[in-house]
Amino acid sequence: MNSNRAGYFMKQPSGYFAFIPNPLPPEPPIHIDDEMFKLLSDADRKLGRLDGITQILPNPELFVAMYVQKEAVLSSQIEGTQASLIDILGQKEGDHEKNKHIDEVVNYVHAMKYGLDRLSSLPLCLRLIKEIHKKLLKDVRGSSKNPGEFRSTQNWIGPAGCDLLDATFVPPPVPEMKNALGQLEIFLNEEDNIPSLIKIGLIHAQFETIHPFLDGNGRIGRLLITFWLCRQEILSQPLLYLSYYFKQNRLEYYDRLMAVRTKGDWEGWLKFFLKGIAQVSDEAINSAKEIIKLREEYTKIVHQKNKTNYQKLLDILFEHPILTVPKAGELLKVTYPTANTIITDFCKWGILIPHYPEKARNQIYFFHKYLDILQRGTEL
Repeated sequence: MNSNRAGYFMKQPSGYFAFIPNPLPPEPPIHIDDEMFKLLSDADRKLGRLDGITQILPNPELFVAMYVQKEAVLSSQIEGTQASLIDILGQKEGDHEKNKHIDEVVNYVHAMKYGLDRLSSLPLCLRLIKEIHKKLLKDVRGSSKNPGEFRSTQNWIGPAGCDLLDATFVPPPVPEMKNALGQLEIFLNEEDNIPSLIKIGLIHAQFETIHPFLDGNGRIGRLLITFWLCRQEILSQPLLYLSYYFKQNRLEYYDRLMAVRTKGDWEGWLKFFLKGIAQVSDEAINSAKEIIKLREEYTKIVHQKNKTNYQKLLDILFEHPILTVPKAGELLKVTYPTANTIITDFCKWGILIPHYPEKARNQIYFFHKYLDILQRGTEL
């Protein structure tokens, strides 16, 4: 294996070694052996099934919106954010004080939506990446580290408190970083014969190696995967998120990236990456199927009442799975007593459960089975 295939370490004047990445695609080209071919085929097939399932969801926009929030939680947790999906959803109903951890997740959701909207008028370019980064770090941890701007100083990766000489990995110095970013931008948008899922695997690894921001590189690198797949129209909805897989396999994730830099082992990284695409596609498909089944089961129950507001509240719960009686009344446009009666029936049927069993006033209700499906893997 060619140890300089992905780039090389160069000693800097002050004594530390920084990594200078080679442009993509790798040379020699990626070797697609039988194992790689099978993993690629499996990932392609499952990603296609995931994209197709949005066609049979009763309300795909709601599923996508909730899934984006789940990804925001997972991606932020990787960076040390202490917020769960329940915190994010509950905060909307006023039962949690706003705090910096929740703000970080909310920013991630805003950055995701902003980036997807901008892709309708912009290519996936360095300008857009900087705009997304600015949204991501607005008024949260890292907001003092030049949001929306590539770094102008050297950064490094390693244990807390380490310096450049003790760092686990030192990305390219600023001049080489700028050069590598320009080359990556070309690769992002050029037409070639590289299989799409292999190409985005190369892009993600290269971005993390360049590490162009002082903070937020991991989250932007994970967002890039979804943005690129949507831009290429491989996904019609932003439904592929690898944060859960990276969180589950955190050590292997970092080891695979380091093996690319130190050994040129692009193939090992790509096999790991393709396994992740297949796994998270399967998980998202299963979640969608569970939600469809849950909706059908509960629709049969609420039809017992044969009242429009009962079906309407069930539909609302898929968008607002945590709510209060006043909120339900506002959304249904009914009086407090009417909303309270409907919620009481929903509790009797086991659709909703009160968050505080002993509390009579200002109660909060959870659409618990739906939340159980959504928050899988996001528990702190």
